[in-house]
Amino acid sequence: MSNRILTTHVGSLVRPNDFLEVLRAAASDNPPPPDVYDASLRRAIEEVVRKQAEVGIDIVSDGEFGKGTNWAFYVHSRLTGITSRPLTSEEAADPLATMTGGRDREAFPEYYEEQDRATGIAGRLNKRFVCNAPIKYVGQKELQRDIANLRAAVEKTKVHGAFLPVVAPASALPSAKNEYYPDEESFLFALADALHEEYKAIVDAGLTVQIDDAFFPFMHEKLVPPMSLKQYRDWAQLRIDALNRALQGIPTERTRYHVCWGSWSGPHMFDVPLQDIIDIILQVNVGGYSFEAANVRHEHEWKVWKAARIPAGKKLLPGVVSHATNVVEHPELIADRLVRFAGIVGRENVIASTDCGFAQSPFTRRVHPTVMWAKLQCMAEGARIASRELWNAAA
Repeated sequence: MSNRILTTHVGSLVRPNDFLEVLRAAASDNPPPPDVYDASLRRAIEEVVRKQAEVGIDIVSDGEFGKGTNWAFYVHSRLTGITSRPLTSEEAADPLATMTGGRDREAFPEYYEEQDRATGIAGRLNKRFVCNAPIKYVGQKELQRDIANLRAAVEKTKVHGAFLPVVAPASALPSAKNEYYPDEESFLFALADALHEEYKAIVDAGLTVQIDDAFFPFMHEKLVPPMSLKQYRDWAQLRIDALNRALQGIPTERTRYHVCWGSWSGPHMFDVPLQDIIDIILQVNVGGYSFEAANVRHEHEWKVWKAARIPAGKKLLPGVVSHATNVVEHPELIADRLVRFAGIVGRENVIASTDCGFAQSPFTRRVHPTVMWAKLQCMAEGARIASRELWNAAA
């Protein structure tokens, strides 16, 4: 058992410039040979693991560098039965069919119009994913590459552990149209069975698996209204049931579950309250729960965890630094946040983490990379301050 609060993060880190050049070339009409890309990827992961260790991160990731598209949709190329096509005019008005929409966008159209132009996201949201054949996992080669790269990098440094983030059923195909399976449950459970292969392979390799599920909370603002809260909870429950199916047989101590309200920087005025979904979150059969707790729309909800029925021995991984602002949190503030959660589940069951990833995809970063490293370093210092207070107080 550790005699201090360990540190980690949600997984995605800003890609270094030299690796970004290779990624841009890989997406061009004249891509580099596969061995050039693979060598660049290995070097980038080795460097990012080394930097994590240097700033004081105990449980490291590969930065999600092996995921070519983004944190969720990378898995589409690792599955059969999934295709995409342009949205129809009817689907463009359906919140379940599109990746845009929602009450936040309706309330702040000028803001989102400006942001969509700045990020170039508008042109990337005009397609819909479709399931038109059996879903099977075929990404073994890419997955084993990611596992091997992370393990090799970890062997060259000194850290407490390592994890690979992967996607939950609710977030893998959040707006997909099912044109093959007889019903939604059959579709989601087939997806879960395919994702199980990815989860299990990571744990079998001696790593921790983190399941990312931003779309579970985020879809609330798209669905309610017209749905009622109960209808939304039923929608969410089916997807959590699918996730637990995907986790069957996997040791809980090597698993953790991350939820957030979406990583974009925006008003977030219509996020679902944590109190409306925390009981569903706690149904997920994992060893730890990662969530936003530094976000100014949600920091006050630490009190919800205080009142929740958290199963004994489960770990909390509260976000104690934000991915959405370039302001670097003071270590004393970080320590205060950690001590607060230690008072709920015990000091041995708290791991310092971030609200979300610092780069949603290779070309979409949330903060400047120098700021990202400063935040992680301050988080490590805050964890040391909290550890001294918690362990000295006990002594």
